[in-house]
Amino acid sequence: MKIGRNEPCPCGSGKKFKKCCKDEAKFQAQSPEKIAGVTLTGEVAKLQKNAAAKKSQVHTMGVFIFASTDDGDGWLLEMTDMDGLKVCEKGEIIEVDINETPETIEVNWSHHFAIRKKKFFVTAYKNKEEVELTNLPTHSIFAAIKRIRKKFPKELLASIHLDEE
Repeated sequence: MKIGRNEPCPCGSGKKFKKCCKDEAKFQAQSPEKIAGVTLTGEVAKLQKNAAAKKSQVHTMGVFIFASTDDGDGWLLEMTDMDGLKVCEKGEIIEVDINETPETIEVNWSHHFAIRKKKFFVTAYKNKEEVELTNLPTHSIFAAIKRIRKKFPKELLASIHLDEE
């Protein structure tokens, strides 16, 4: 991303960029999440806490959707490949495999998800078993997916994943 001439300088001086450093190569534009110190691991921990407390909630961060139910289930969803990971079941926190560095995020996804005819389905990668999840707020998740698709260009969404070959 390009730093605008009249934006505050990323060095933190409080001056406009054009009157301060002017060396755009020194700075990489950071997302609001990165500036605030928000991490996927941290957001998953919050999701697990909400699910364990049986609080129903849906929120997003980038291409990730965090959904918890009043039954105590919690799911991390990624909308570009429609991957899912159960992080809490009936109020019990499930240990998850997430490897996060400043450059990459690796998640060991356990399920593929789909929304068909206003119903939410997950298919386990392990045994290909498909299950309808009736307790998830399908309408809110579908609305979140639509918001993400409007927010990010198709080209960017397509470039998020790297094939491991």
